[in-house]
Amino acid sequence: MILLTDDLRERLLANGHDRGADHVPVVKFFNPLGEGVWLASELDADGDTLFGLADLSYPELGSFSLEELASITLPFGMGIERDILFTGDFPISVWAEAAREAGSIRAAERILYRARQARRDGV
Repeated sequence: MILLTDDLRERLLANGHDRGADHVPVVKFFNPLGEGVWLASELDADGDTLFGLADLSYPELGSFSLEELASITLPFGMGIERDILFTGDFPISVWAEAAREAGSIRAAERILYRARQARRDGV
């Protein structure tokens, strides 16, 4: 799987030019066989350094390498995947706080999407 489409790359680079803003994550990467979720909101001009929220055992804001993600080889010839249905919907700070409180990005995703749906339903 291609981890970044041209459109996603452009959006991440544009966010990378506006450092310090609380961007909505553009893309979600995940390990389909276990732990490992990454939400990226920015890409540096080097085309490799992403900024966002990473969760290998505890969610942390910071930088990570697109090249390293792409080079991870999992059993059965699998690799890190991009969640093609992901919609960020909330700024990265909200994701980070929810993930820390819930214990993981995956748990935070369930909580935030329920909150989004409740808001849409007028609850």
